Amino acid sequence: MLIRPRNNRVIAGVCAALANRFGWNVTTVRVLFVVSIIIPGSQLLAYALLWILIPSEK
Repeated sequence: MLIRPRNNRVIAGVCAALANRFGWNVTTVRVLFVVSIIIPGSQLLAYALLWILIPSEK
């Protein structure tokens, strides 16, 4: 289950949630996201949607 953690957040915790869910390194996910910004597409829209859709840790 995807849950945005309260700790280890940089902006909204989306990268941390994805890293925790799939067992990846948080730094790797963040670097991949930043690199993906260079590629044309809707990465920022996807990030914003995930921010809204993934519940925050209580």
